[in-house]
Amino acid sequence: MAETGPDGTAITLFSPYKMGKFSLSHRVVLAPMTRCRALNGMPNAALVNYYTQRSTPGGFLITEGTLVSPTAPGFPHVPGIYTEEQVEAWKRVVDAVHAKGSIIFCQLWHVGRASHQVYQPGGVAPISSTSKAISNRWRILMPDGSYGRYPTPRPLETSEILEVVENYRQAALNAIRAGFDGIEIHGAHGYLIDQFLKDGINDRTDEYGGSINNRCRFLMQVIQAVVAAIGADRVGFRMSPAIDHLDAMDSDPLNLGLAVIERLNKLQLNLGSKLTYLHVTQPRYTAYGQTESGRHGTEEEEARLMRTWRRAYQGTFICSGGFTRELGMEAVAQDDADLVSYGRLFISNPDLVLRFKLNAPLNKYVRKTFYTQDPVVGYTDYPFLRDGNLQEPLSRL
Repeated sequence: MAETGPDGTAITLFSPYKMGKFSLSHRVVLAPMTRCRALNGMPNAALVNYYTQRSTPGGFLITEGTLVSPTAPGFPHVPGIYTEEQVEAWKRVVDAVHAKGSIIFCQLWHVGRASHQVYQPGGVAPISSTSKAISNRWRILMPDGSYGRYPTPRPLETSEILEVVENYRQAALNAIRAGFDGIEIHGAHGYLIDQFLKDGINDRTDEYGGSINNRCRFLMQVIQAVVAAIGADRVGFRMSPAIDHLDAMDSDPLNLGLAVIERLNKLQLNLGSKLTYLHVTQPRYTAYGQTESGRHGTEEEEARLMRTWRRAYQGTFICSGGFTRELGMEAVAQDDADLVSYGRLFISNPDLVLRFKLNAPLNKYVRKTFYTQDPVVGYTDYPFLRDGNLQEPLSRL
C-alpha cells in the first residue's frame, strides 16, 4: 500500500521529511563514499567543491569515511578528524555546504583489519577483533595505485578496546567543533565494528566474542560514548548484516540485524531520545547473501530482510545499495524506507536531485577514476544538467 503524506498526497523521493530535529526538503541522500582526494589525510579545496556541488537546500549529505585515529586508514589519501589541523580544514567544507542550505554528517571510520602495514604508524600490523586475515579473494589499494594482499591483523587486547571507543568519542566531539550537524558511525562493510559483530570474523573468547550479546558489546560502547558526548539527536549508525564485503560473513544475518536494532531501540527508550537514523545497506551491494554452496538469496529474500529490519527499528530508516530513481521511489512509496542514499549515481551526477526531479538522463560514472588522487578528473568535472546554452548549473531544489 502506497504511503501518503499529511495532505493525502503520495510520498515520493521529493516529499519533505522530518529527520529528528532536521527538516529535509527531499529524501535523496548523498551516501558516504571513499574518494581518496584528501591528500595526506587533509580536507582541501577539492573536497569543498565536491560537497558543495552536491548540496541542495534542505538536502542531506554524509561524508566519506573519516578516520578516527592514526591506526584507522586502509586507503590512500582519506581524510581524518583526529587532529586540530583536520578539524580546521573540515570547517571550510562544512561552511560551504551550509551556505548552500544542506545538512551534513561526518561518517566516523576505522577499517580495522582492512588495512596494511604501509598505512599503520610504525609499520605495525593493523588491529582487529581477530588474527584472521582477509582472504585472497580481496585486494587492498596501495599508496602507489597498485593492489596488494591484506596482512595478518593483530587482535586487540581486551584492555585496549576502550581506547578505541575513546577515539570514536573524541572524533565525534571534533566533528561537532568542525561544524558538522552530526556524525554517522560506520559499522558496516567489513570494517572494524563489523569485525566484532560478525561471527564469521569474530573468534574472540573474552567478553567481546562468542554470544551475540558479546559481539554487540563494542558497538554499543561506541554508540553510548558518542551519544553521551554529543547527544543522540546528532548520531546515526550504519550497518550491513547481510553483506559479505571483505569476508564479513555472519551465520544468521537476520537475527544479527535484529539484535543490533533491539539494542538501539532499548537505548533510545532509556535515553528518552532517538538516534538521528539507522542506515542499512541492501544485500545487493556486493556478493551478498552467499552461502557455502555459492548460492545467493533471491530478491524476495533480500527484500524480506530489509523490511523486517525496517519494521523493527523505531526511528528514521535510510536504505542504500544499488538504488535507481525508480527503486528509490518505490522504497519510500511502500514505506520500506524514509530516505534513500545514493553513491555511484551521485559521483557522476552532482545535480542528481534535480535530474531525479525532472526524470532527466544521467551521466555515466567512470569506475577507474573512483579512487584516483586527481582533484578534478572523475571528481568535480562531471557536467551539470544545463538549459540550452546556459553556462551555470540550473538552480536546484
